[in-house]
Amino acid sequence: MAVTPAVFGMTGLSLTADEKAFFRDSDPAGYIIFGRNIESKAQLRALTDELRAVQGRDDLAILIDQEGGRVARMQEPLWPKFPAGEVFDKLYDIAPATAIEAARINAQAIAVTLHEVGITVDCHPLLDVRQPDANNVIGDRALGSEPMRVAALGRAILDGLQRGGVVGVVKHLPGHGRTSVDTHKALPTVTASDEELQLDLAPFQTLNKAPMGMTGHLLFTAWDAETPSTLSKTVIQDIIRDRIGFDGLLFTDDLDMEALSGTVPERAERAQIAGCDIALNCWGKMDDMTGIAERLAPMSDKTQQRLDQAMATITDTKDGDSADELAMLLAKRDELIAATA
Repeated sequence: MAVTPAVFGMTGLSLTADEKAFFRDSDPAGYIIFGRNIESKAQLRALTDELRAVQGRDDLAILIDQEGGRVARMQEPLWPKFPAGEVFDKLYDIAPATAIEAARINAQAIAVTLHEVGITVDCHPLLDVRQPDANNVIGDRALGSEPMRVAALGRAILDGLQRGGVVGVVKHLPGHGRTSVDTHKALPTVTASDEELQLDLAPFQTLNKAPMGMTGHLLFTAWDAETPSTLSKTVIQDIIRDRIGFDGLLFTDDLDMEALSGTVPERAERAQIAGCDIALNCWGKMDDMTGIAERLAPMSDKTQQRLDQAMATITDTKDGDSADELAMLLAKRDELIAATA
């Protein structure tokens, strides 16, 4: 059966009969979890186990946005509250090595919570370089406004996630730090020059060996004045693949965002033609999902290779007492942060 190069969402706490049948037939590359899919630890683990059973794959890509701060699908009181990226940026001002170690340990703690419930991929870290006059959709999520700091903290987060048994996704290629509007609501136009945009590319170039990445829906007039980056062959091929040198698995950002025009299936098809590996469709709308499955060409050998290589980076983490491990990691992180307060 040909794999559909898409990641789909679900409507509820378990799969409906229609979802189960569709997922079995379309064989998507993976799934994404949102707050609407979460009620308890046992329920969430049962849902991810159900997805693996439907696909017949143990190494299934099951994604979530668990950054910390205001972007966290798994919330208190069931899970700890994790800090936003800005916390590590501020810590770096005082003690760079401590900030890097705290970011690594924090990411490992996040991964422990994800691994316990069967989630294998975290859409984290942001490598977007923060700009002072930009829309707050990035804001305190960013790891800083200096590219090498962002890269250093981002590398630590990728390492920490991997140690905890989860693959990280660098985002939002080729850079979301200059956005003038929230891409959930409108398409931002970035008029910075090619030379200025080198600042945005730098963290991604430093971490271009990351196994997974995600695009952002922005219009960069310096590179393609007509087409948003997710749908632009120029941006995907010339900037992300060639200039940044990223050869990992490339997801689109959520195709349901209002930054893009056309139907969701049309957007998915255009993204695939532009060079994105995987279409990300988050909302579990059956009409959109079936349309995507009909429009997309089957997963290419190159995309399958990228997916396999990314999932193979997951470390063999034993299902031991995750509560003890988590408590130890959180205590160590808090100790590092407190030491510089």
